[in-house]
Amino acid sequence: MKKASAVLLGGLATAAPVAASLTVFLDPLQRKAAAGGFVKVASVEALPDDGMPRKFSIIADRVDAWNKVPNVPIGAVYLRKSAPDQVEALNVVCPHAGCFVDFSKERKLFGCPCHNSSFALNGSVSDPKSPSPRGLDSLDVEIRNSSEVWVRFQNFVAGHGEKIPVS
Repeated sequence: MKKASAVLLGGLATAAPVAASLTVFLDPLQRKAAAGGFVKVASVEALPDDGMPRKFSIIADRVDAWNKVPNVPIGAVYLRKSAPDQVEALNVVCPHAGCFVDFSKERKLFGCPCHNSSFALNGSVSDPKSPSPRGLDSLDVEIRNSSEVWVRFQNFVAGHGEKIPVS
């Protein structure tokens, strides 16, 4: 009886720390992914009325396994007014090889410095010789409180013809 009681009490004493450590160790698997949520990017007034895009950083909390870092840049988007009350958002990452595209105001084109892919104002491929398998990735936009631009920021896998979200 003494041995059985000692084994039982020893098992109970060990169970609590083991359960606590398993909870901490498995916590990242239980967290909901933060990707796919809307992030406030800018105000509508910050966008030019001429339809030219403007680049904005996406600032949000980065959650990586057991670490959470608040308010850090996680990417960037080009925003442009397509109508007085309508805003379009494009991810700055080239779908060909993942480089950041630049915008040329003189040529009114987005250009990738890595492999010379070029894109029209709406993000479509503008040159048939472009190596990009698809146009720039458009993102969902919401106008809130009649002046705030919110974007559902998301990155996509480069090198594919279809938009595959990076998980």
